Amino acid sequence: MHISAKCSVAVHCLIFIAEYGESNKVTSELLSRSTGINPVTIRNVLSALKKDGIISIKPGTGGAALACPLEGVSLYRICQAIEPAFLSKLFGVHPAPSHLCPIGQNIHQVLDVSYQKVTDEFSNSLRSITLADMIAEYHSAAWRQSV
Repeated sequence: MHISAKCSVAVHCLIFIAEYGESNKVTSELLSRSTGINPVTIRNVLSALKKDGIISIKPGTGGAALACPLEGVSLYRICQAIEPAFLSKLFGVHPAPSHLCPIGQNIHQVLDVSYQKVTDEFSNSLRSITLADMIAEYHSAAWRQSV
């Protein structure tokens, strides 16, 4: 299973924006320090999130803000914004099985059916997790750490 690390970076950025965006100007430099990721990569992530309508970015000196309710942003939507073809990269299939072999002749059909079931379940799971859920988990983890 493969989801780009940029999706995790996007979640990190979104939680940071949700937590600190109202009281601070959240810039790519600030997010870079928080994530440990190059500011150029952060700007690319923010650009993808803005294009999807998840965040807004003030022109000029910048500053990112959430543009929609936390409950309206699923993990699926974040991954889709960052890497639109992420589901198609979930499984690799060997491209040239032997057509002389009965298994080779049918393996793609067999795998397609099975992999589609997994992809559908995975997609539904990602759709069920919202940014609100992840922020609640962040608060829970921060509370546990402080105790």
